[in-house]
Amino acid sequence: MRNWALVTGASSGIGESFTRLLAAANFNLVLVARDEVRLNELAAGLKEKYGVDSIVIVADLATESGCFKVEEFISNNEIEVLVNNAGFGINKPFTVSDLAREEEVLKVLVRTPMRLMHVALPKMKARNSGVIINVSSVASFIAGGAYSASKSYLTVLSESLHTELSATNIKVSALCPGFTRTEFHQRGRMKMAGLPQFMWLNSDALVAKAWKDALAGKAVSIPGWQYKLLVGFISLMPRSLVKRVGMNLRVKQR
Repeated sequence: MRNWALVTGASSGIGESFTRLLAAANFNLVLVARDEVRLNELAAGLKEKYGVDSIVIVADLATESGCFKVEEFISNNEIEVLVNNAGFGINKPFTVSDLAREEEVLKVLVRTPMRLMHVALPKMKARNSGVIINVSSVASFIAGGAYSASKSYLTVLSESLHTELSATNIKVSALCPGFTRTEFHQRGRMKMAGLPQFMWLNSDALVAKAWKDALAGKAVSIPGWQYKLLVGFISLMPRSLVKRVGMNLRVKQR
């Protein structure tokens, strides 16, 4: 009998990579995203290649109804793996951005993963098993607007839960990738042509690393030597310089 894994933002990018990795690991999938057509195509592909079953949940996680739909499913079913991956960024400085969009960032990147974990964890604790991977970012270590701040929340909460649950068999880990070849930057209308090729990560490779690190009990997974080095430098830099680095990265993305 297969266990079930739930992935938000499952229709593309890192989320889609997670669905294939988990299917290969013999998990059935709960696929959450807004695009019903792509989710159904993904479910059919996973069934054909890996023989696993999938449940499609079409939900906009920026809305209360979308978040509640996924919460309700988790509360009524046994989910062994939860991957909080859904997210997006805004390519404008905070002072000129649209307030409604800023609130959507907060709801998708902070509110939704917090609430899904709050529903999933009591059931995981009751059976003393489960894995939660929160897809954060190396942006969580700098100061780069609301996206960076939201990812900081996700990284810190993951670290806190990792400590809180250290005496259990439940694994909680924050995946903190750098620039990854997905649809993320195109959707955010970010111009990335000037980024050196060696800074780009492969989605499948970083997901494999994240899964290995989570099972090994690591609180934070930073794929890629270049980003491990970057985070190491950031930890040694004065905060005033870290803030300037964050703002420079935002300028380069516009």
